[in-house]
Amino acid sequence: MSSIVKAVDLRKSYGDFEALQGINIEIRKGEVLCIIGPSGSGKSTFLRCINQLETVDAGALWVNDELVGYRRVERKLYELSEKQIAHQRLATGMVFQRFNLFPHMTVLENVIEGPVQVLRKDRNVAQAEARALLDRVGLGHKCDAFPVELSGGQQQRVAIARALAMQPQLMLFDEPTSALDPELVGEVLAVMRDLARSGMTMIVVTHELGFAREVANRVLFMDQGRVIESGLPDEILSRPQHARTQEFISAVLS
Repeated sequence: MSSIVKAVDLRKSYGDFEALQGINIEIRKGEVLCIIGPSGSGKSTFLRCINQLETVDAGALWVNDELVGYRRVERKLYELSEKQIAHQRLATGMVFQRFNLFPHMTVLENVIEGPVQVLRKDRNVAQAEARALLDRVGLGHKCDAFPVELSGGQQQRVAIARALAMQPQLMLFDEPTSALDPELVGEVLAVMRDLARSGMTMIVVTHELGFAREVANRVLFMDQGRVIESGLPDEILSRPQHARTQEFISAVLS
């Protein structure tokens, strides 16, 4: 099975703070990878590098067999233009902690904005596809609602539908339930479970260890910008080998 993401000695710093300290990882097409770890461990930075919201300082990163941010001509690397970066970014969809919906647009308008404006899809086609996606996330009846009229869980499900409308090959989730009230978490995780079952490649930064155990093919634990250990969900969550992983999981479950 071919890889969709490959990072080799990936490094990223903010001033003197090293957010990523040599990440080496390969993610296969169709895989669901859950990344766990404390705040400030580099989890979100890694996702933002994949989606080119952050630039890499050193090392190399490939997404969908393309070198992120550069093109290689013989033995030289050339930085991509903003337009070329935007084109590369189309391979990935990203769902953030906050929903970032356009408040002045209806749910349907939020979902079709990207396909119509960026992909230049016919509006009627985009609307039909958007309605199908909203049905899939359980919000087909909310097409004409505005974000302010929705709960946090509903807004996050619209955000997932909006990302899927761009037909990405990889979905990135940056703690998508952390801003939700506890009773709303389940409805978002249910949509993500369905997405995982459909074969979508997913990288999920999460503190929901039960979700990681159930859905992930692999769990990766990060701390201080490094990958401490990774493996099958049961191995990492039930029998972690590294003392730092054991300490983190005990703290989350206590």
